Amino acid sequence: MIQSFHNLSEKCSRATTEEYSTSFSSAIRLLHRDIRKPIYNIYGFVRFADEIVDTFHDFDKPELLTQFRVETYAAIERGLSLNPILHSFQSTVKQYGIDKELIEAFFRSMKMDLEKNIYDRAEYTEYIYGSAEVVGLMCLYVFCEGDKKLYEKLRPGAQSLGAAFQKVNFLRDVKTDYTDLNRIYFPGIDFVNFTPVMKSEIEAEIALDFKRAYSGIVQLPWKARFGVYVAYKYYLSLFFRIKRIQASKIMRQRIRIPNYLKAMIVVRAGLKNQLKLIG
Repeated sequence: MIQSFHNLSEKCSRATTEEYSTSFSSAIRLLHRDIRKPIYNIYGFVRFADEIVDTFHDFDKPELLTQFRVETYAAIERGLSLNPILHSFQSTVKQYGIDKELIEAFFRSMKMDLEKNIYDRAEYTEYIYGSAEVVGLMCLYVFCEGDKKLYEKLRPGAQSLGAAFQKVNFLRDVKTDYTDLNRIYFPGIDFVNFTPVMKSEIEAEIALDFKRAYSGIVQLPWKARFGVYVAYKYYLSLFFRIKRIQASKIMRQRIRIPNYLKAMIVVRAGLKNQLKLIG
């Protein structure tokens, strides 16, 4: 029966999420069970594209990305793919009516990773939108479950949250991006001569994204609110730890949130949720 293939495909997307991101996978488990699978499906799709541009150095990356894009649209058109990740993703796209322009913007940003090393402000804005904000918007389609009015209302907050996550990732991974991949995402920044002023300017931009994101999180449907809030707190905690690191040391260490702190975040968030203090 084809349902067995559907089930297997969804398990592949969940396994991909759990393999690559303990933070996101644990936050997804805190969503209502009705919406966990489609969020896994979105993350699995995004993760595979990221692997093409970030990891497969011994292969023809542009060809792989082009093929992955073609296969994505073919899967959506056909309603089936023998690639389990694409099969589960196309199912979610169709079920929730996810706008294909979001998918296209995502692929444009992935292509930029293959073609650019330094970004000006306009390119940076475009890249952040396509690589992160649209992922938040894809998830928002799931969270809103067809309520178009609610989607439009929450759209700015979802974009801000995606942007905040991505920019924190940039700061956390700056050593790998700069040394291994020769990328500088932040416009006008020289990480060889990275000053406290430069770091503070980036952090102010991220803090504003987090502030805007929170106003949207508290308005999310109840099925999504707690899980998204925990993911927000994970990244906010990581951001605060990065802020405490001196600019001169940002290239020498990768900041992580220890497991005990993640557990504390969940406990505290759970208590606030029970007391109806998230809002």
